[in-house]
Amino acid sequence: MTAITDHLDDIRTRISRAATRAGRTAQTVSLLAVSKGHELATIQDAWAAGVTAFGENYLREAVPKITAGHRDMQWHFIGRIQSNKTREIAANFAWAQTVCTAKIAERLSSQRPHYGSELQVCVQIQPVAGTSTSPALRAGCPRTDVAALAALIATLPRLRLRGLMLIPHADLGAGELRMEFRQTRRLFDELVAAGHALDTLSMGMSDDFELAIEEGSTMVRIGTALFGPRPVAADEQAGERT
Repeated sequence: MTAITDHLDDIRTRISRAATRAGRTAQTVSLLAVSKGHELATIQDAWAAGVTAFGENYLREAVPKITAGHRDMQWHFIGRIQSNKTREIAANFAWAQTVCTAKIAERLSSQRPHYGSELQVCVQIQPVAGTSTSPALRAGCPRTDVAALAALIATLPRLRLRGLMLIPHADLGAGELRMEFRQTRRLFDELVAAGHALDTLSMGMSDDFELAIEEGSTMVRIGTALFGPRPVAADEQAGERT
């Protein structure tokens, strides 16, 4: 039994307990392993332990892993999307969780290869509470613009709108964080009521995933709690932002 197996068992237990508190089952919550900064061998250990979906932030780091990894691994892009990166993201990933503008959505749609399946898309929501100087944590679609962006994505070929994604600010207390999750769930429900067939609310990370599940998350993005401390990725050292 590896450390990853032990960590995975603990995470699954915590997911199950949080889901039970919310009146749900553990099967309504999926795990996305945030594998940025980790070697392929470590990712393969997680795959062997039963993890199937992996999230990457940096394109130059991710593509070699995708190429060398198991063909059934599901790869999610969860970093900031720049226009000059959309072609490679569209070609290599199954999901793009950080779409926050019409321009990015249209580029992903036009550049998604026709020989594969639709690119699964989440709209990244701009946080409400807290402050941050990090571009990654200031990113997101303003909540007043989400309905229009969702409507556009729903019309674009080669894309399938799956739901919403949130990266809250790191300086929030538990009460503020709960409200941030709750407001995002409310926006998700409004889009469903408007006729969008959404099934994914991606929110919650290693330090707060149980709270996110209690407030409606259906996908938690977990790195440190699964893999342990993350080495600094080469692309971060080089200052790449994707």
